[in-house]
Amino acid sequence: MTEIPSPKALFTRSGRGLAATALASLALVACGSEQAGTASVRAGSSTPSPTPSSDVAFTAMLDRVARSCPAPGPVEKHPGDAAAPAPTSGPEVELNARDWCASALHEERITRAVWELADPTPEKVGKVLNDLGYVDGRIHGLRQSGAATTFALDLRDKGGRLCLDGSVDGERTMVTACVAPRTGPFAVAK
Repeated sequence: MTEIPSPKALFTRSGRGLAATALASLALVACGSEQAGTASVRAGSSTPSPTPSSDVAFTAMLDRVARSCPAPGPVEKHPGDAAAPAPTSGPEVELNARDWCASALHEERITRAVWELADPTPEKVGKVLNDLGYVDGRIHGLRQSGAATTFALDLRDKGGRLCLDGSVDGERTMVTACVAPRTGPFAVAK
């Protein structure tokens, strides 16, 4: 899970060290933002399927983001703390090594991109996601929920099951990995 407080808190006395660390890591990590169509994103999960050209661009973006990750393969047991009980379900257990690696990269690039939205409406968050290369057909549940805008991304590719759940409210941004069914309509696995 990637959680970053609002930028307002970073520049208080106690937040200056955090701001310097964040800027240094931004300089070290090259998570670019690819330009894509800026069509509006509809609320709910009944968004249209991507066009073939946007599907190719979307797949290319997924490959660029995950280029430093291992090749797709079977789910392997992730190393963990021997003293802590091992999870029996969830992303740590059900995602393959490539998806597990890519989840952190997607979480970071989305968090950085929506971080400075003062009023994160569904339209603004949808535009940011589109600008990053996430196509409308893979953005689900983009809606206002209280003060937050929530969404889910279907990032299934090459047999993987990766999806992301996100929430942006102007004070906090949370983007976490989730598990989608292998095939069929998008839904977050419970």
